[in-house]
Amino acid sequence: MIKISQLSPLGQEMVSWAVTIGSVILCTMLLLTRMPGTALLGIGPHWLLIWVVAWSVKRTIFQGAIAGLALGLIQDGMTSGLIENTVSYLPSHALSLMVVGMLTACIKKQKYIQEDFISIALIVFGMAILAETITAFQHILVGSRELAEVWISHQRIALSSAIISSLWAPIIYYPLNLWWERIKAFEQ
Repeated sequence: MIKISQLSPLGQEMVSWAVTIGSVILCTMLLLTRMPGTALLGIGPHWLLIWVVAWSVKRTIFQGAIAGLALGLIQDGMTSGLIENTVSYLPSHALSLMVVGMLTACIKKQKYIQEDFISIALIVFGMAILAETITAFQHILVGSRELAEVWISHQRIALSSAIISSLWAPIIYYPLNLWWERIKAFEQ
């Protein structure tokens, strides 16, 4: 078995990118599944939001925004054809995940919250509510749904998503954070 420290700097970087991209693919595939214990009121964890928070907490605002935009576009591509007979505009996940990435990076820069499981869960909780609120505002702005209907479903969706996502956040955060710290240590 080859150890990461035995690889050349280019090899280390390629392995790091492979792990990062592989984790994005895993989170994307998890969006399509409903394993027992991963849903609350029919709402599953927002795996891509969890990934964006895990990525952005130790990165710059620009890197958080790019990660959120990329993963939001992936999620938009996965969900665009799921609803039949809809108007051509559906709320974009790219906007909400981009805002999540930027704000998470700002929290890191301000050093308001130390990084551990509880703080990551709290960040994911708040960002999930924010992301669902941005999506609700997009529904309202486009007029695709009535305000009362949006408000009622927003409450259920936002709170369920925030609770279940924050509970599952350490499952994604811990191994990725450990990996990124080891890679950073090898680079120094």
